[in-house]
Amino acid sequence: MIVFSQDAEADRTFFKDVFGFDSVDAGGGWLIFRLPPAEIAFHPGGESRHELYLMCDDLGTTMKGLERKGVTFRGDIEELRWGRLARIELPGGGELGIYQPKHPLPPSAPITKD
Repeated sequence: MIVFSQDAEADRTFFKDVFGFDSVDAGGGWLIFRLPPAEIAFHPGGESRHELYLMCDDLGTTMKGLERKGVTFRGDIEELRWGRLARIELPGGGELGIYQPKHPLPPSAPITKD
């Protein structure tokens, strides 16, 4: 996954400092982050676009912890059929969704190095 940003350095620092994701420097300060296990879903639509969301077990508790780290949220929590959604304001001008799922989760699988 690649996220394009108006201030990539600020967003890299945000992911490192706020989320604490492990990373490696691929050279020249280009950090590559290890993300938690992920899911992918395909929705019908008239255009091809992509959105990025992080998941959490308890949105309220997660938001309080992130706010203590200086994270700003855009708008209110949205109560949707599939989950409780908040939107994080990224330093580079973008936004990142974070949600507490209401839908069933796929079973976990071990991470392999094939």
